[in-house]
Amino acid sequence: MFDLWHIITAFILGLVEGLTEFAPVSSTGHMIIVDDMWLHSKELFSGPVANTFKVVIQLGSILAVIVVFKDRFINMLHLSRDKASDAGNKLKLSQVIVGIIPAGILGFLVEDYIDEYLFSVETVLIGLVVGAVLMIIADRYQIKNSGITETVDQITYKQAFGMGLFQCIGLWPGFSRSGSTISGGVLLGMSHRAASDFTFIMAVPVMAGASGLSLIKNWQYFTVDALPFFVAGFISAFIFALVSIRFFLKLINRVKLTPFAIYRIVVALVLLILIS
Repeated sequence: MFDLWHIITAFILGLVEGLTEFAPVSSTGHMIIVDDMWLHSKELFSGPVANTFKVVIQLGSILAVIVVFKDRFINMLHLSRDKASDAGNKLKLSQVIVGIIPAGILGFLVEDYIDEYLFSVETVLIGLVVGAVLMIIADRYQIKNSGITETVDQITYKQAFGMGLFQCIGLWPGFSRSGSTISGGVLLGMSHRAASDFTFIMAVPVMAGASGLSLIKNWQYFTVDALPFFVAGFISAFIFALVSIRFFLKLINRVKLTPFAIYRIVVALVLLILIS
């Protein structure tokens, strides 16, 4: 049976997921750090139940992105009756599709390999550090760059596809999908805010598709006893992702990526200490 401690655990894990899923700091690395919270009832917090819970809280984070960018999604899908609003949002659905193609294909081809060989503390450490280096390089490069794409509405198909290629790097656990993709956008001549906007929008179909399939496969684990546990995690992830995304988007053009890169290195050191 799930008790109050399990609900508290679900809330905290949802908090970690919500705060880190879309920030360029690696949600995987943070989930490993709090992984020792899966205690007491190992039969509940392992295997299919644990995996299903992780899918549920990820869906909470995805819903937060949809809420933040709801107007853009409405206009991209041509669901708005306000033609003036449509004209003011020039990002096209076709550009998002171009962006998700590379990671979608590669993820389909190597998903089993990643699950079997790359989900370890050691590989996450590599991803955290190398990803941090990429983020610092992106910041340094943009300082010398000219003709920056300031808003996501100015993105080209070439930039969209290029960011899609960088998103493939984020398949490596610990690298961070948002960290690699935002860095890629900056290296391709976009402002940090424009790259962040496109990264978050592009993540929705990729993550929703993968999470949706996993949810269908594990639907039998949604028992009456487990439902409060899943609901607590989902709500927590949604609320904290909503706060995290809005706060991040307000800051990113001012602080750039380097502070997050430094933080990633600190997280890597914490992980190294934990496994020593």
